[in-house]
Amino acid sequence: MREIASCLSDHSVRVSDYSCTNAANLSCHPPRLSPSIQNAVICTYITKLSTQKQFLIQLNWSKNALDQSLCISEIDHENPSPVSSVSKFTTQNRLFKKKKGHKLIEFNSLKVEVLWDISSAKFSSGPEPVAAFFVAVLVDAEMGLLLGDMGEDLVHKKFKTGIHFAQFSLISRREHFNGGTLYSTKAQFSQLGTPHDIAIRCEEEGLKSPALSISIDKRRVILVKRLQWNFRGNQTIFIDGLTVDLMWDVYDWLFDRANNGRASFMFRTRSVLDSRLWLEEKLVVQEFCLFICGSKN
Repeated sequence: MREIASCLSDHSVRVSDYSCTNAANLSCHPPRLSPSIQNAVICTYITKLSTQKQFLIQLNWSKNALDQSLCISEIDHENPSPVSSVSKFTTQNRLFKKKKGHKLIEFNSLKVEVLWDISSAKFSSGPEPVAAFFVAVLVDAEMGLLLGDMGEDLVHKKFKTGIHFAQFSLISRREHFNGGTLYSTKAQFSQLGTPHDIAIRCEEEGLKSPALSISIDKRRVILVKRLQWNFRGNQTIFIDGLTVDLMWDVYDWLFDRANNGRASFMFRTRSVLDSRLWLEEKLVVQEFCLFICGSKN
């Protein structure tokens, strides 16, 4: 994520509020493009225990033609470089043949218990379940992370005497797509906000005039023409009252198709007091970042 921001000028930010602009100019009429296939979703959550210790929990959902898997890792917030796998299981892993169970592990003097049930999970087109599942991570008898619509049933049945919930929130989401030039996803930029539909279209109006179109809730917020000259850039938009920096890099998509033609997009919330797109190397945990990586082939 640092690389995409390092190529951009801190003075090239343009501000537009799609909620206040003439809707007639922003209506989106999408062309017929082949949709991309989402094959990986990596979510990073920050957890704060009652002891005030903070650390990151990362979930990696992925799938290919033969398998679908989930990897859960714990990352030390003070030293985020080393990543230790807390639990890893796939639909073909004999240890986790059943898509329901639990696993105990000690990590950095912490007692971690992972519980999951994806046996009846419902999926859409991507690797991440959308209903009928739960994933829970307990750290020193505190609920460090609880995901899925079946989470309340788990708490009611397993922890009848009650359990302390640690504070946790999603701070980063990374999605990978293969094939096509249309990337569609949803994102919630704050805990109190609503999910928004995001559509990114790399349109070719002819070999000499490719264009980039980004829409939120079916309303176009960015249209970049002459993309061969504007293959990297940024713009600031406002969503749910938040300042969101939107950055793109489609150089490989245009000029290096032999290596899968990659395109990168990043949506990152920031304080309106921050004057630069990237203030430091470390991720500011109060912010949320959505990173989309697409491969044309």
